[in-house]
Amino acid sequence: MPLTTTQSRPVQLPTLVLCLVAAAVIWLLNALNKNNYTVSVQYPIEFVYNQKLYVPTSPLPKTITVSITGNGWKLFRKSWLPFRSQPIRYPVPHPLETRFINTTSLAAALTDHAKDVRVNFIAGDTLALNFDRLAVQEAPIVIDSAGIDLADRMVVSSFINVSPRSIRFEGPARLLRAMPDTIKVKIPARRLALSYDEELRLPIPRHPLIRASADQVAVSFEVAELLQPLPLPPAPQPEKPVKTTKAAKPKKSVKGKSSRKK
Repeated sequence: MPLTTTQSRPVQLPTLVLCLVAAAVIWLLNALNKNNYTVSVQYPIEFVYNQKLYVPTSPLPKTITVSITGNGWKLFRKSWLPFRSQPIRYPVPHPLETRFINTTSLAAALTDHAKDVRVNFIAGDTLALNFDRLAVQEAPIVIDSAGIDLADRMVVSSFINVSPRSIRFEGPARLLRAMPDTIKVKIPARRLALSYDEELRLPIPRHPLIRASADQVAVSFEVAELLQPLPLPPAPQPEKPVKTTKAAKPKKSVKGKSSRKK
């Protein structure tokens, strides 16, 4: 009687992968249905202050780290999609006097804002606030006409046009105190023999918190050849000594003695 051998059926890899994925999904769904999970999430925050009067001197945090407890599905949504939530609005009524975020009031606002979870605490990183008064300063733009390098027998034959004639700075008052009162622009061209019309970069300090109304200036003027030398100014004449005349002394009037007839 012939012996028969049973051959083992090969394992189908795609079927095994699908089984593992299905098991993982079922486990995840069961886990997310449970309550009392605690996670730390990044929650968006928006600071409310008078932007026409004050400016932050250090970057304001866009998110805060919050420890929350709640249902697995709700925590999953807030952990993976935090920026689809409406940001919490944090008012700063007195920016110059506020140095830190009040975590107690912020936690209370978060509790009212996110009612589907329980807020445990707010992490203590990036909680410092720095504000300064928003100031405006204007500085005129002048051209270093004495430093224009002209070719031989060439002179500036027109008015030097400058546009704009002044620049406006806006930023923290403390930083604006270090800005120059006048912006002096030098003409970089050498041995000029033709009319000049260029846009030059303004030599101003650059700072991320200071906004300038312009970063370039347009400068134009005419250059012409000097056909005859300029007349020399007249030499100063030596001053002549002024003769002083002595005032004549008034003559004393002699009173005659009147003779009386006897």
